[in-house]
Amino acid sequence: MTIKSNNKGVESMHFLELSSLSEEQVLAIFDITRKLKENQANKILSGKTFLLFFPETSIRTRVTFEKGIKDLGGECILFPPETLDKREDSEDVMKFLCNWVDALIIRHPDFSKLKELSLYASMPIINAMTTNNHPCEILSDLFSIAELRGNYRDLVYTFMGTANNISRSWMEISKVMNLKFNHACTSGNELGDNTSNYRFFTDLESTLVGSDVVLTDSLPDDYLNHDYITEYQITLDRMKLANKSALLNPCPPFFRGEEVSKEVINSEYFVGYEFKKNLIYIQQAVLTYCLGLKI
Repeated sequence: MTIKSNNKGVESMHFLELSSLSEEQVLAIFDITRKLKENQANKILSGKTFLLFFPETSIRTRVTFEKGIKDLGGECILFPPETLDKREDSEDVMKFLCNWVDALIIRHPDFSKLKELSLYASMPIINAMTTNNHPCEILSDLFSIAELRGNYRDLVYTFMGTANNISRSWMEISKVMNLKFNHACTSGNELGDNTSNYRFFTDLESTLVGSDVVLTDSLPDDYLNHDYITEYQITLDRMKLANKSALLNPCPPFFRGEEVSKEVINSEYFVGYEFKKNLIYIQQAVLTYCLGLKI
């Protein structure tokens, strides 16, 4: 997180990638999340205006940001992400916007666009997803796992899927929080060299042995073939290889018959739909924390 002072002299922070957080900052956001979850009558964002850039296809992230802001008394202005691709210099865009809004929440494919905007913003820039990472989503998932498993920092996390924004963000939070993170996929999908936190494997079934949390993401079109799905799909039988009471957390949108089987989604391993309920509270907490507001 980069600390800046806005035109009111209040220190604020950008929220761009999990790797820039410290363990203390993650735990502080978790603490704010719990407080907001317990007291939704809080109007801590009253008088604040947020500029949102979201594509029409966004569902969960947009709904939870918009509702989360309004529930805490704030207001939203919505634009499509293509608005940020205009010829006008990012410096000029940001210096004008700082006159009227308190933070930008951006879902844009190009992570470098967010980093560029953050250089000129005296208000928080919040990453609502890029093709490089998805920090709010993974922070919310870890918070929800912590609610289900008090020993969440001692668990083994195994991600099945390609090198993408979800697997990359899980790797980042694993390093920050010192989690054990395994990654299973075909060769060429490594996220980096093996470390004490990150280990890459090409054999899924042996990797699932000893796992406590199994993670997936939807597959690119060129991985939707019989051979790949046969070897790497998370099925009910494969979940039984994991530790007793293991959790299956497929990142939505998930597709039955592709990265996960229909049977495993219908099983007790699946964390369920209410698992994502905390996304709204995490995003509220991120905004509160990044704006430097005390709760």
